[in-house]
Amino acid sequence: MLNVLVVYCHPCENSFTNSIKNSFVKGLEDAGHTYVISDLYKEGFNPVMSESEYMREGFYRLDMNVSPDVIREQERINASDAIVFIYPDFWTASPAMLEGWFQRVWTYGFAYGDSPKMKVLDKALFLITMGGSLNDEIRKEQLEAMKTIMVGDRIRNRAKECEVYVFDQMTRGYGNDNNRNERIERFSVKAYEIAKSLQ
Repeated sequence: MLNVLVVYCHPCENSFTNSIKNSFVKGLEDAGHTYVISDLYKEGFNPVMSESEYMREGFYRLDMNVSPDVIREQERINASDAIVFIYPDFWTASPAMLEGWFQRVWTYGFAYGDSPKMKVLDKALFLITMGGSLNDEIRKEQLEAMKTIMVGDRIRNRAKECEVYVFDQMTRGYGNDNNRNERIERFSVKAYEIAKSLQ
């Protein structure tokens, strides 16, 4: 059984992304995994790096304090075997809240530096909801760009395995409405199965 940290980032409970999160958590429960959810919006995580934080990071100052909310996230990471990011694609990026999470939580001495204290996780997963269609070449290119950032840079050697799942064509309108409910059901089952098969 795994200890899983779910980093969830969406501003609205009435969203497809929230459905994916709920289905994923149900899969974790049914598989007997334990989990903690960092719900960045509900917990009011501050994504803005302060001047003192920049001074610590920019000048590699281990003598400067790390904020309690950042320490909480780092402790959650080191108590986990796997980390799962669930969020929507906003303009080929994650929401600003999650961008700030990485910028503040991936601190010098924890995620990088000569002797980082962040454990090497067994798994890192990304469950990304997308309005556009992966049938479009431009969306495929955007996905590869996102993988370069999230997998290649932010996870890199911080997890033994990394997987990215995209649930596309989920925007309202643009010809998606007729089949959207069917995709919600199908993708929710997929999220559940991903969680339940974690090992």
